[in-house]
Amino acid sequence: MLGTLRNALKIGELRRRILFTIGMFIVFRIGALIPVPGVNTAVIEQFFQQGNLIGMLNVFSGGALSRFSLFAMSIMPYINASIIMQLLTIVVPKFEQWAKEGVEGRKKLTQYTRYGTVVLALIQATGMAFWMRNMNALVDPGLDSIAVIVIVLTAGTAFLMWLGEQITDKGIGNGISLIIFAGIVSGLPQGAVNMVSLLRAGALNIFTVLILGVVALAVIAAIVWIQEGQRRIPVQYSKRVVGRRIYGGQSTHIPMRVNQAGVIPVIFAQSILLFPATIAQFIQHPWAQAVVDFFQAGGTVYNVSYFLLVVVFTYFYTAVTFNPADVANNLKKYGGFIPGIRPGKPTTQYLDRVLVRITLVGAIFLATIAVMPQIFQAIFDIPNLWFGGTGLLIVVGVALETMKQIEAHLLMRHYQGFMRR
Repeated sequence: MLGTLRNALKIGELRRRILFTIGMFIVFRIGALIPVPGVNTAVIEQFFQQGNLIGMLNVFSGGALSRFSLFAMSIMPYINASIIMQLLTIVVPKFEQWAKEGVEGRKKLTQYTRYGTVVLALIQATGMAFWMRNMNALVDPGLDSIAVIVIVLTAGTAFLMWLGEQITDKGIGNGISLIIFAGIVSGLPQGAVNMVSLLRAGALNIFTVLILGVVALAVIAAIVWIQEGQRRIPVQYSKRVVGRRIYGGQSTHIPMRVNQAGVIPVIFAQSILLFPATIAQFIQHPWAQAVVDFFQAGGTVYNVSYFLLVVVFTYFYTAVTFNPADVANNLKKYGGFIPGIRPGKPTTQYLDRVLVRITLVGAIFLATIAVMPQIFQAIFDIPNLWFGGTGLLIVVGVALETMKQIEAHLLMRHYQGFMRR
């Protein structure tokens, strides 16, 4: 591993990308420590110590929400805007046309996603500012102070969005996912300290900690296994003569991943599930409190809704990223066929049937891992697990994708990569 890392640092372009990404992580962590002006952070920290629903958002922000810093809203408005844009791509013909136009069309969709991010960030920041005033956490409860807080929080989210795009363009890649990754990983040291404190206080015993450690390792291994799992559909290309040359005749395969959607469905489901309860928690009204109680984290309604949303979004995102009809048409266009399956519509139906079956396995796996921490908390009576199923899925999934990108740079220059070792 050390030799492979040295090889990676020898490549000038890859070294610059790695160092740039690390630099952006440092900027992210610095911003997460700078508090928003005019806010009494002691009141906010006391609120989070009580344990509540929006504490989950604090995990994704790397503790920025509990400090009410510049990046308190994290990148969640961007993720919600991306969900909305992907839904609109299916129902709005103009957006669907842009999605099929290649790079230029994606640029237009990205631009609208940015606009949507700013709008959602303004709405969420306004709700958070008035919620802070209701908690008496503002030094000056006037409208001027609220306006400053709204502008600062919105600017922080917009800056994070830009930061993620810079990591994608000039860094290792997957900038938005890496920001969420950095936020989750930054909380691991504090989680370890909290676990040691629980051990010393007698709230946990060493046997429970060992069981949780073994389970965590098993879950990580299962995540890697599912993430890398593929169903390889054999493809045969017929021979064709072009001029004096013969093309085709070779055999290949279509790699259909068990988890085609990656960790995106978990992030989407988390965002959708937390959105109504988060907004309701900022409103001082009995029905708003009823919404918060209904979606209480760890409750039956929350777990069932979370499970179903992960399954639905897994199918949805898989349908967006893999179109059996397009694959079948491309095979037919270039003279390829699946042995035993006629080209055209039968090939589409076959690919669709295989995709539905393997996606079901991936969807159930993702949903099970997502709700597993709540089950273990109930079994072992643990106040809070620092390694949540959602966090593990995101951390392991993003780490695998990042390693693959580094692997590609190494293999292009004939170095042995991380994955082979």
